[in-house]
Amino acid sequence: MPEVTVYSTRQCPYCRMVKAFLEKHGIEYRDIDAGAEENAAADLYRISGQLGVPVTIVGEEVIVGFDAPRLTEVFGAETGGDTFDVVILGAGPAGLTAAVYTARKSLSTLVISENIGGQAMESWAVENYMGYRMVTGEDLMNRFEEQARGANVRLELDRVIGVSRAPEGLFAVSTYAGQTFKARSVIVATGRRPRRLGVEGEEKFWGRGVSVCSTCDGPLFKDRDVAVVGGGNSAVTTALEMAGIARHVHLIVRSQVRADPLYADRLGEYENVTVHMPYTVTGLLGEEVLAGVRIREAKSGKERRLTVDGVFAEIGHEPNTAAVRDLISLNDQAEILVDENCRTNRPGIFAAGDVTSVRGKQIIIASGEGAKAALEAHAYLMAGGAQAAAKAAAAPARTPPLIPPHP
Repeated sequence: MPEVTVYSTRQCPYCRMVKAFLEKHGIEYRDIDAGAEENAAADLYRISGQLGVPVTIVGEEVIVGFDAPRLTEVFGAETGGDTFDVVILGAGPAGLTAAVYTARKSLSTLVISENIGGQAMESWAVENYMGYRMVTGEDLMNRFEEQARGANVRLELDRVIGVSRAPEGLFAVSTYAGQTFKARSVIVATGRRPRRLGVEGEEKFWGRGVSVCSTCDGPLFKDRDVAVVGGGNSAVTTALEMAGIARHVHLIVRSQVRADPLYADRLGEYENVTVHMPYTVTGLLGEEVLAGVRIREAKSGKERRLTVDGVFAEIGHEPNTAAVRDLISLNDQAEILVDENCRTNRPGIFAAGDVTSVRGKQIIIASGEGAKAALEAHAYLMAGGAQAAAKAAAAPARTPPLIPPHP
Protein backbone atom coordinates (compact mmCIF):
# COMPACT_ATOMS: atom_id res chain seq x y z
CA MET A 1 0.00 0.00 0.00
CA PRO A 2 1.46 3.39 -0.97
CA GLU A 3 1.86 6.12 1.65
CA VAL A 4 -1.41 7.85 2.57
CA THR A 5 -1.56 11.53 3.55
CA VAL A 6 -4.68 13.45 4.59
CA TYR A 7 -4.82 17.25 4.44
CA SER A 8 -7.48 18.44 6.87
CA THR A 9 -8.55 21.27 9.17
CA ARG A 10 -9.42 21.01 12.83
CA GLN A 11 -13.15 21.77 12.58
CA CYS A 12 -13.84 20.02 9.26
CA PRO A 13 -16.44 17.24 9.73
CA TYR A 14 -15.71 15.66 6.36
CA CYS A 15 -12.03 15.46 7.25
CA ARG A 16 -12.93 13.47 10.33
CA MET A 17 -15.01 11.14 8.20
CA VAL A 18 -12.06 10.47 5.87
CA LYS A 19 -9.87 9.63 8.84
CA ALA A 20 -12.57 7.48 10.42
CA PHE A 21 -12.93 5.61 7.12
CA LEU A 22 -9.18 4.94 6.95
CA GLU A 23 -9.04 3.84 10.57
CA LYS A 24 -12.01 1.49 10.03
CA HIS A 25 -10.07 -0.20 7.23
CA GLY A 26 -6.82 -0.31 9.23
CA ILE A 27 -5.04 2.14 6.94
CA GLU A 28 -2.15 4.11 8.44
CA TYR A 29 -1.97 7.73 7.32
CA ARG A 30 -0.20 11.01 7.93
CA ASP A 31 -2.51 13.86 8.99
CA ILE A 32 -1.55 17.43 8.05
CA ASP A 33 -3.56 20.38 9.42
CA ALA A 34 -3.72 22.71 6.42
CA GLY A 35 -5.26 25.47 8.52
CA ALA A 36 -2.59 25.55 11.22
CA GLU A 37 0.72 24.11 10.05
CA GLU A 38 3.06 26.59 8.39
CA ASN A 39 3.14 26.32 4.57
CA ALA A 40 0.66 23.42 4.67
CA ALA A 41 -1.98 25.24 2.60
CA ALA A 42 0.65 26.12 0.00
CA ASP A 43 1.84 22.50 -0.11
CA LEU A 44 -1.76 21.33 -0.43
CA TYR A 45 -2.30 23.56 -3.46
CA ARG A 46 1.05 22.60 -5.02
CA ILE A 47 0.30 18.88 -4.74
CA SER A 48 -3.42 18.83 -5.50
CA GLY A 49 -4.38 22.21 -6.98
CA GLN A 50 -6.97 22.52 -4.20
CA LEU A 51 -7.74 25.25 -1.68
CA GLY A 52 -10.22 23.09 0.20
CA VAL A 53 -10.19 20.08 2.47
CA PRO A 54 -10.20 17.17 2.92
CA VAL A 55 -7.71 15.96 0.34
CA THR A 56 -6.31 12.44 0.54
CA ILE A 57 -3.06 11.55 -1.25
CA VAL A 58 -2.60 7.84 -1.98
CA GLY A 59 0.67 7.42 -3.80
CA GLU A 60 0.16 9.38 -7.01
CA GLU A 61 -3.63 9.59 -6.67
CA VAL A 62 -5.43 12.64 -5.27
CA ILE A 63 -8.90 12.11 -3.76
CA VAL A 64 -10.72 15.39 -3.21
CA GLY A 65 -13.33 15.70 -0.47
CA PHE A 66 -14.95 12.85 1.42
CA ASP A 67 -15.49 10.78 -1.71
CA ALA A 68 -16.81 7.61 -0.06
CA PRO A 69 -17.30 5.70 -3.34
CA ARG A 70 -13.73 6.40 -4.51
CA LEU A 71 -12.25 5.62 -1.11
CA THR A 72 -14.19 2.36 -1.15
CA GLU A 73 -12.79 1.50 -4.58
CA VAL A 74 -9.22 2.18 -3.41
CA PHE A 75 -9.35 0.53 0.00
CA GLY A 76 -12.01 -2.14 -0.47
CA ALA A 77 -15.52 -2.75 0.80
CA GLU A 78 -17.94 -5.46 1.78
CA THR A 79 -19.95 -6.99 -1.03
CA GLY A 80 -23.48 -6.34 0.22
CA GLY A 81 -26.26 -8.76 -0.63
CA ASP A 82 -27.93 -8.84 2.77
CA THR A 83 -31.65 -8.27 3.33
CA PHE A 84 -32.82 -5.77 5.95
CA ASP A 85 -36.16 -4.86 7.42
CA VAL A 86 -35.37 -1.20 6.80
CA VAL A 87 -32.76 0.48 4.63
CA ILE A 88 -32.40 4.17 5.40
CA LEU A 89 -30.90 6.45 2.76
CA GLY A 90 -29.07 9.32 4.44
CA ALA A 91 -27.44 9.86 7.83
CA GLY A 92 -28.51 13.38 8.72
CA PRO A 93 -30.88 14.29 11.57
CA ALA A 94 -33.83 12.50 9.94
CA GLY A 95 -31.94 9.37 8.91
CA LEU A 96 -30.10 8.88 12.21
CA THR A 97 -33.25 9.47 14.26
CA ALA A 98 -35.15 7.01 12.10
CA ALA A 99 -32.37 4.45 12.63
CA VAL A 100 -32.60 4.73 16.41
CA TYR A 101 -36.37 4.24 16.31
CA THR A 102 -36.31 1.27 13.91
CA ALA A 103 -33.58 -0.40 15.98
CA ARG A 104 -35.66 0.10 19.13
CA LYS A 105 -38.46 -1.76 17.34
CA SER A 106 -36.01 -4.65 16.77
CA LEU A 107 -35.98 -4.11 13.01
CA SER A 108 -32.74 -4.98 11.23
CA THR A 109 -31.53 -1.60 10.01
CA LEU A 110 -28.98 -0.43 7.46
CA VAL A 111 -28.09 3.22 6.93
CA ILE A 112 -26.35 4.14 3.68
CA SER A 113 -24.90 7.62 3.30
CA GLU A 114 -21.95 9.43 1.78
CA ASN A 115 -21.48 11.34 5.02
CA ILE A 116 -22.71 11.37 8.59
CA GLY A 117 -24.64 14.38 9.79
CA GLY A 118 -25.68 15.84 6.45
CA GLN A 119 -25.74 19.59 5.97
CA ALA A 120 -26.28 20.05 9.72
CA MET A 121 -22.55 19.31 10.12
CA GLU A 122 -21.77 22.58 8.34
CA SER A 123 -23.57 24.75 10.91
CA TRP A 124 -21.22 26.83 13.02
CA ALA A 125 -23.87 27.30 15.69
CA VAL A 126 -27.30 25.74 16.32
CA GLU A 127 -29.27 27.85 18.78
CA ASN A 128 -32.81 26.51 18.30
CA TYR A 129 -32.49 22.81 19.11
CA MET A 130 -34.23 21.96 22.36
CA GLY A 131 -31.93 20.99 25.21
CA TYR A 132 -29.06 23.21 24.03
CA ARG A 133 -28.61 26.95 24.35
CA MET A 134 -26.03 26.67 21.60
CA VAL A 135 -24.26 23.71 20.03
CA THR A 136 -22.22 23.33 16.87
CA GLY A 137 -23.76 21.24 14.14
CA GLU A 138 -20.81 18.88 14.35
CA ASP A 139 -21.18 18.29 18.09
CA LEU A 140 -24.93 17.73 17.76
CA MET A 141 -24.54 15.26 14.91
CA ASN A 142 -21.78 13.45 16.77
CA ARG A 143 -24.32 12.85 19.55
CA PHE A 144 -26.82 11.58 16.98
CA GLU A 145 -24.24 9.23 15.46
CA GLU A 146 -23.14 7.93 18.85
CA GLN A 147 -26.71 7.06 19.78
CA ALA A 148 -27.39 5.41 16.41
CA ARG A 149 -24.26 3.25 16.61
CA GLY A 150 -25.16 2.31 20.17
CA ALA A 151 -28.50 1.02 18.87
CA ASN A 152 -26.74 -1.67 16.81
CA VAL A 153 -27.34 0.01 13.46
CA ARG A 154 -25.18 -0.93 10.49
CA LEU A 155 -23.75 2.05 8.63
CA GLU A 156 -22.34 1.97 5.10
CA LEU A 157 -20.41 4.99 3.81
CA ASP A 158 -21.43 4.84 0.18
CA ARG A 159 -23.62 6.63 -2.38
CA VAL A 160 -27.01 5.21 -3.30
CA ILE A 161 -27.48 5.41 -7.06
CA GLY A 162 -30.83 3.66 -7.42
CA VAL A 163 -33.78 2.01 -5.72
CA SER A 164 -35.94 -0.46 -7.63
CA ARG A 165 -38.63 -3.07 -7.07
CA ALA A 166 -37.42 -6.59 -6.40
CA PRO A 167 -39.23 -9.95 -6.23
CA GLU A 168 -41.39 -10.89 -3.24
CA GLY A 169 -42.32 -7.30 -2.46
CA LEU A 170 -38.76 -6.26 -1.63
CA PHE A 171 -36.72 -3.28 -2.79
CA ALA A 172 -33.22 -3.42 -4.24
CA VAL A 173 -30.88 -0.60 -3.17
CA SER A 174 -27.82 -0.17 -5.40
CA THR A 175 -24.71 1.82 -4.50
CA TYR A 176 -21.89 3.52 -6.35
CA ALA A 177 -19.38 1.01 -4.98
CA GLY A 178 -21.27 -1.86 -6.63
CA GLN A 179 -23.09 -3.16 -3.58
CA THR A 180 -26.77 -4.19 -3.68
CA PHE A 181 -28.91 -4.59 -0.58
CA LYS A 182 -32.47 -5.90 -0.29
CA ALA A 183 -35.00 -4.07 1.87
CA ARG A 184 -38.48 -4.88 3.10
CA SER A 185 -39.00 -1.13 3.50
CA VAL A 186 -37.06 2.03 2.66
CA ILE A 187 -36.83 5.41 4.37
CA VAL A 188 -35.47 8.19 2.16
CA ALA A 189 -33.74 10.86 4.23
CA THR A 190 -31.14 12.07 1.75
CA GLY A 191 -31.51 15.75 2.58
CA ARG A 192 -30.36 18.51 0.29
CA ARG A 193 -27.18 19.62 -1.44
CA PRO A 194 -25.85 23.19 -1.74
CA ARG A 195 -27.09 25.14 -4.73
CA ARG A 196 -24.39 26.35 -7.09
CA LEU A 197 -24.03 30.01 -8.03
CA GLY A 198 -24.31 29.19 -11.73
CA VAL A 199 -21.97 31.97 -12.86
CA GLU A 200 -18.96 32.27 -15.12
CA GLY A 201 -15.83 30.73 -13.59
CA GLU A 202 -17.54 28.65 -10.92
CA GLU A 203 -16.42 25.25 -12.19
CA LYS A 204 -12.90 26.54 -12.87
CA PHE A 205 -12.42 27.80 -9.32
CA TRP A 206 -14.31 25.04 -7.49
CA GLY A 207 -11.92 23.96 -4.73
CA ARG A 208 -9.58 26.77 -5.79
CA GLY A 209 -11.29 29.54 -3.89
CA VAL A 210 -14.98 28.62 -4.25
CA SER A 211 -16.49 26.59 -1.42
CA VAL A 212 -19.83 25.65 0.11
CA CYS A 213 -18.37 24.59 3.47
CA SER A 214 -16.87 27.39 5.52
CA THR A 215 -16.56 25.01 8.48
CA CYS A 216 -14.13 22.93 6.40
CA ASP A 217 -12.32 25.51 4.30
CA GLY A 218 -12.64 28.69 6.35
CA PRO A 219 -9.30 28.24 8.20
CA LEU A 220 -7.46 28.22 4.86
CA PHE A 221 -8.45 31.87 4.35
CA LYS A 222 -7.07 33.29 7.58
CA ASP A 223 -6.18 36.99 7.20
CA ARG A 224 -7.48 37.04 3.62
CA ASP A 225 -10.44 38.80 2.04
CA VAL A 226 -13.46 36.61 1.29
CA ALA A 227 -17.02 36.95 0.03
CA VAL A 228 -20.14 35.19 1.30
CA VAL A 229 -23.11 35.03 -1.08
CA GLY A 230 -26.64 34.87 0.30
CA GLY A 231 -28.99 36.57 2.72
CA GLY A 232 -30.45 33.79 4.87
CA ASN A 233 -29.36 32.30 8.17
CA SER A 234 -26.62 30.16 6.62
CA ALA A 235 -25.06 33.11 4.79
CA VAL A 236 -25.20 35.50 7.74
CA THR A 237 -23.83 33.00 10.27
CA THR A 238 -21.04 32.14 7.82
CA ALA A 239 -20.20 35.83 7.46
CA LEU A 240 -20.13 36.24 11.24
CA GLU A 241 -17.85 33.25 11.75
CA MET A 242 -15.54 34.22 8.89
CA ALA A 243 -15.26 37.71 10.41
CA GLY A 244 -13.19 36.12 13.16
CA ILE A 245 -10.90 34.39 10.65
CA ALA A 246 -10.63 36.51 7.52
CA ARG A 247 -9.21 40.01 7.15
CA HIS A 248 -12.42 41.28 5.56
CA VAL A 249 -15.76 39.71 4.69
CA HIS A 250 -18.02 40.93 1.87
CA LEU A 251 -21.61 39.72 2.30
CA ILE A 252 -23.35 39.85 -1.09
CA VAL A 253 -27.14 39.89 -0.77
CA ARG A 254 -29.44 39.72 -3.81
CA SER A 255 -32.48 41.47 -2.32
CA GLN A 256 -32.59 41.72 1.47
CA VAL A 257 -31.21 40.02 4.55
CA ARG A 258 -33.71 37.31 5.50
CA ALA A 259 -31.79 35.89 8.44
CA ASP A 260 -33.33 35.78 11.91
CA PRO A 261 -32.86 39.08 13.78
CA LEU A 262 -30.71 37.21 16.30
CA TYR A 263 -28.06 36.85 13.56
CA ALA A 264 -28.79 39.85 11.32
CA ASP A 265 -28.47 42.33 14.17
CA ARG A 266 -24.95 41.12 14.89
CA LEU A 267 -23.61 42.12 11.47
CA GLY A 268 -23.14 45.70 12.66
CA GLU A 269 -20.85 44.52 15.45
CA TYR A 270 -18.03 43.70 13.04
CA GLU A 271 -16.02 46.46 11.37
CA ASN A 272 -14.54 43.97 8.91
CA VAL A 273 -17.91 42.95 7.43
CA THR A 274 -19.35 44.91 4.50
CA VAL A 275 -22.87 44.17 3.25
CA HIS A 276 -23.46 44.72 -0.49
CA MET A 277 -27.23 44.91 -1.07
CA PRO A 278 -28.98 44.48 -3.46
CA TYR A 279 -26.24 42.91 -5.56
CA THR A 280 -25.86 39.69 -7.54
CA VAL A 281 -22.71 37.81 -8.49
CA THR A 282 -22.13 37.82 -12.25
CA GLY A 283 -18.71 36.21 -12.51
CA LEU A 284 -15.65 34.85 -10.74
CA LEU A 285 -12.23 36.12 -11.74
CA GLY A 286 -8.65 34.89 -11.67
CA GLU A 287 -6.07 32.74 -13.41
CA GLU A 288 -5.16 29.50 -11.61
CA VAL A 289 -6.96 30.40 -8.36
CA LEU A 290 -9.76 32.79 -7.49
CA ALA A 291 -8.69 36.44 -7.37
CA GLY A 292 -11.97 38.34 -7.39
CA VAL A 293 -15.70 38.42 -7.89
CA ARG A 294 -17.77 40.58 -10.21
CA ILE A 295 -21.05 41.88 -8.77
CA ARG A 296 -23.93 43.86 -10.27
CA GLU A 297 -26.12 46.41 -8.49
CA ALA A 298 -29.78 45.50 -9.04
CA LYS A 299 -31.22 48.97 -9.63
CA SER A 300 -28.58 50.60 -11.81
CA GLY A 301 -27.12 47.46 -13.41
CA LYS A 302 -23.66 48.88 -12.74
CA GLU A 303 -20.95 46.28 -12.16
CA ARG A 304 -17.94 46.39 -9.89
CA ARG A 305 -15.16 44.04 -8.87
CA LEU A 306 -14.24 42.90 -5.40
CA THR A 307 -10.77 41.51 -4.80
CA VAL A 308 -11.19 38.33 -2.74
CA ASP A 309 -9.36 35.04 -2.29
CA GLY A 310 -12.42 32.99 -1.38
CA VAL A 311 -16.14 32.82 -2.09
CA PHE A 312 -18.57 30.86 0.08
CA ALA A 313 -21.88 30.13 -1.64
CA GLU A 314 -24.79 30.09 0.82
CA ILE A 315 -27.77 30.56 -1.51
CA GLY A 316 -29.87 27.59 -0.54
CA HIS A 317 -30.10 23.89 -1.22
CA GLU A 318 -31.69 21.42 -3.66
CA PRO A 319 -33.21 18.04 -2.70
CA ASN A 320 -31.22 14.85 -3.27
CA THR A 321 -33.86 12.76 -5.02
CA ALA A 322 -32.02 11.38 -8.07
CA ALA A 323 -31.91 7.80 -6.72
CA VAL A 324 -35.70 7.53 -6.27
CA ARG A 325 -37.20 9.99 -8.76
CA ASP A 326 -38.37 7.22 -11.10
CA LEU A 327 -40.05 5.25 -8.32
CA ILE A 328 -42.00 7.77 -6.21
CA SER A 329 -43.81 11.05 -6.81
CA LEU A 330 -42.09 14.41 -6.52
CA ASN A 331 -43.43 17.95 -6.55
CA ASP A 332 -42.36 20.67 -8.96
CA GLN A 333 -39.36 21.44 -6.76
CA ALA A 334 -38.15 17.81 -6.96
CA GLU A 335 -39.06 17.22 -3.30
CA ILE A 336 -40.63 13.90 -2.28
CA LEU A 337 -44.37 14.17 -1.75
CA VAL A 338 -45.40 12.72 1.61
CA ASP A 339 -48.57 12.61 3.64
CA GLU A 340 -48.85 13.49 7.33
CA ASN A 341 -47.36 10.09 8.23
CA CYS A 342 -44.28 10.33 6.00
CA ARG A 343 -45.72 7.87 3.47
CA THR A 344 -44.93 8.30 -0.20
CA ASN A 345 -47.22 7.14 -2.99
CA ARG A 346 -45.27 3.84 -3.14
CA PRO A 347 -46.22 1.40 -0.33
CA GLY A 348 -43.14 0.47 1.65
CA ILE A 349 -41.20 3.65 0.86
CA PHE A 350 -41.25 6.46 3.42
CA ALA A 351 -39.44 9.79 3.44
CA ALA A 352 -38.39 12.30 6.08
CA GLY A 353 -36.42 15.49 6.54
CA ASP A 354 -35.39 18.21 4.14
CA VAL A 355 -35.74 15.98 1.07
CA THR A 356 -39.54 16.01 1.46
CA SER A 357 -42.32 18.46 0.67
CA VAL A 358 -42.70 19.34 4.37
CA ARG A 359 -42.13 23.09 4.46
CA GLY A 360 -40.07 23.47 7.60
CA LYS A 361 -36.39 22.79 6.92
CA GLN A 362 -35.03 22.61 10.46
CA ILE A 363 -32.97 20.03 12.34
CA ILE A 364 -35.62 19.55 14.98
CA ILE A 365 -38.37 19.08 12.36
CA ALA A 366 -36.24 16.61 10.40
CA SER A 367 -35.60 14.62 13.58
CA GLY A 368 -39.30 14.41 14.38
CA GLU A 369 -40.15 13.39 10.83
CA GLY A 370 -37.47 10.70 10.99
CA ALA A 371 -39.12 9.25 14.10
CA LYS A 372 -42.52 9.31 12.38
CA ALA A 373 -41.17 7.58 9.28
CA ALA A 374 -39.59 4.85 11.41
CA LEU A 375 -42.81 4.17 13.29
CA GLU A 376 -44.76 4.04 10.02
CA ALA A 377 -42.24 1.61 8.54
CA HIS A 378 -42.64 -0.58 11.61
CA ALA A 379 -46.43 -0.50 11.30
CA TYR A 380 -46.15 -1.35 7.60
CA LEU A 381 -43.96 -4.37 8.30
CA MET A 382 -46.05 -5.59 11.21
CA ALA A 383 -49.09 -5.55 8.90
CA GLY A 384 -47.29 -7.84 6.47
CA GLY A 385 -46.24 -4.97 4.24
CA ALA A 386 -43.76 -6.81 2.04
CA GLN A 387 -46.20 -9.64 1.36
CA ALA A 388 -49.02 -7.20 0.64
CA ALA A 389 -46.73 -5.22 -1.62
CA ALA A 390 -45.87 -8.37 -3.57
CA LYS A 391 -49.55 -9.00 -4.26
CA ALA A 392 -50.04 -5.38 -5.34
CA ALA A 393 -46.89 -5.20 -7.47
CA ALA A 394 -48.85 -5.25 -10.70
CA ALA A 395 -51.21 -2.50 -9.55
CA PRO A 396 -50.38 1.18 -10.09
CA ALA A 397 -49.06 3.20 -7.18
CA ARG A 398 -51.68 5.04 -5.22
CA THR A 399 -52.49 8.64 -5.99
CA PRO A 400 -49.89 11.00 -4.50
CA PRO A 401 -51.00 12.81 -1.35
CA LEU A 402 -52.26 16.32 -1.91
CA ILE A 403 -49.70 18.69 -0.41
CA PRO A 404 -50.24 22.46 -0.69
CA PRO A 405 -47.58 24.13 -2.86
CA HIS A 406 -44.95 26.35 -1.30
CA PRO A 407 -46.04 29.99 -1.06
